[in-house]
Amino acid sequence: MNEAGTHQQDHGHDQSRNDKSNENDHGKHEGHSPDIFRDRFWLSLVLTLPVVYWSDHIQMLLRYQAPEFPGSAWIPPVLGTIIFFYGGWVFVQGAWRELKLRLPGMMVLIALAITTAFVFSWIVHLRLIDASALWWELATLVSIMLLGHWIEMRSINQARGALKELAKFLPNMATRIIDGGEETVPVRELSEGDLILVRPGESIPADGVVRRGWSDVNEAMITGESQLVKKEEADRVIAGTINGSGSLRVEVTGTGEDTKLSGIMRLVAEAQQSKSRAQHLADRAAQLLTGVALGSGVLTFIIWQFLGASIDFTMVRAVTVLVIACPHALGLAVPLVVAISTSLGAQGGLLVRDRRGLEEARNLDTVIFDKTGTLTMGQHRVVEITVDQGIEEKEVLRIAAGVESESEHPIARGIVKTVEDRGMVVPVPAGFQSIPGKGVAASVEGTEYHIGGPALLEAEGLQVPPVIREAANAAAGRGQATIYLIRGGQVLAVFAIADAIRKESYEAVRTLHERGIEVVMLTGDAHAVAEAVAQELEINTIFAEVLPEDKASKVRELQVQGKKVAMVGDGVNDAPALATADIGIAIGAGTDVAVEAGHIVLIRSDPRDISQIVALSRATYRKMLQNLWWAAGYNIFAIPLAAGVLAPWGVLLSPAVGAVLMSASTIIVATNAQFLKRVQI
Repeated sequence: MNEAGTHQQDHGHDQSRNDKSNENDHGKHEGHSPDIFRDRFWLSLVLTLPVVYWSDHIQMLLRYQAPEFPGSAWIPPVLGTIIFFYGGWVFVQGAWRELKLRLPGMMVLIALAITTAFVFSWIVHLRLIDASALWWELATLVSIMLLGHWIEMRSINQARGALKELAKFLPNMATRIIDGGEETVPVRELSEGDLILVRPGESIPADGVVRRGWSDVNEAMITGESQLVKKEEADRVIAGTINGSGSLRVEVTGTGEDTKLSGIMRLVAEAQQSKSRAQHLADRAAQLLTGVALGSGVLTFIIWQFLGASIDFTMVRAVTVLVIACPHALGLAVPLVVAISTSLGAQGGLLVRDRRGLEEARNLDTVIFDKTGTLTMGQHRVVEITVDQGIEEKEVLRIAAGVESESEHPIARGIVKTVEDRGMVVPVPAGFQSIPGKGVAASVEGTEYHIGGPALLEAEGLQVPPVIREAANAAAGRGQATIYLIRGGQVLAVFAIADAIRKESYEAVRTLHERGIEVVMLTGDAHAVAEAVAQELEINTIFAEVLPEDKASKVRELQVQGKKVAMVGDGVNDAPALATADIGIAIGAGTDVAVEAGHIVLIRSDPRDISQIVALSRATYRKMLQNLWWAAGYNIFAIPLAAGVLAPWGVLLSPAVGAVLMSASTIIVATNAQFLKRVQI
């Protein structure tokens, strides 16, 4: 096998171990896979058919006579015994684990039911008592239970498919640049600081920083961004994303478990293993129902014996109660819904780190946004342009970007990025020079221009047109920087420079308001700056000039008022507030500290996704309630029916029918959970 194949195999084994770990959390199936239940179901079903065919009860009910030959009477007990040990032993093992953990549950019930039927049938077959054996009931019970468990585990594994899909994005090999040339190495051999070559169309093998070249990169599988993202020198790239038409030389900053993709996979796995309050409730209900079922089975036996029923009839009633009361569907009701919702969230750009956060999101009535980097881009942009008469805004912006293109000042970079964001070409300047403390000068397309702030106007003694002066004063009142474009002693335009509002923020705030959720903005900026952003976004409540250490107290202040609060932030100083809030929502592009403190991470760094969290939470909760009511509620009617309360009217349930009803409940719950995939988030 070649190195690529070996790497793929290693990665597959790692994923297999992860899947196995997840299965272990689902303790009822510890050490088992869907394939085990599938294989045992099909063989048990094949063996069950002759057991049923040669059953005295079935022959009597269907009025036929099975062929008789020497040894035909041993067909049901021999095949029934094989079915018990081959198909039913997984339930006995599961029961033993539950008893060792002192957490008796559904496996105990199943094991008790099939073991009782097995032992009782041999007692009857050996003519130790005069009754009818339960071989066909035992065989069908085991087969149906295997079918239900196979469906359950297959559904859960399908819900975890997002992890496997993410893993497929990682390439096997990488091209490492070394002295004198290149070498192809397995990705696992890369280390921080290595320089790698990523050719057009290749997957980027590790997180890193572009050191040479430029290209458009497809990051949709990580961030959900449908547009290609331009990458040039000093830009960061993410392992698993697809390079476009250019070649990139990338310095490795993270490999293996340290990549962003691995982090996403880890967060999804942790979320699927975490338990919500609803899950704890379901676990307690399952344990309670186990006790009820055992007590009902014993009570059924005692009452029917007291009433003078035969041991055959009494045993069948007790076994049926144990079978039909099995809380198997109850144990599936919540974990399957949450596993599906977690995967749905990941596909929609939401990483659920703690499922309690997703569960509580349905009750949100207040969302606090940190301003910088969350509602805004955290970068300077031109937010307003005012020009003198006879000049187009687009033209002065293009010229200003050309003049500033060789400057490293943050405001200069903001002007250039504004032009690039609008899809315009930045002209190449000539004769660039800095005017210390005042601005810069350069020639663009043969004409010399100056750019600078109020100090430049004062130094050159320039008169400012009234319309430009009014716009500059208004911008200053909002706490925005003002930059002037000058040509031949004439002020052509003024640019208001500020931390630009994300275009997605407008829709995010509007959607939350439509859902009846209050939006609050929290920032350390001055009141004037905060009020300008809040007014633009129609946010009524703001906390400005808040010190980093006071952000958490602002969250508590709202909680004291009885509000259910979500905090959205991206920085280190947001971490305490994220942890304090009822739901902490971290921006995916933010710091690792913020991401670790949040219950939910927005991979796309898109504030619009917050309303999707609420929608997914509400849909998940509805589906949980539906499943819990069905899984537990039907026992209110099923247990008395199984015990034989309608026997005087000729209505009796056999263990096999009880198994059908219990498995039908499991299938209904599993199917109902799958409908969650139709929810649009």
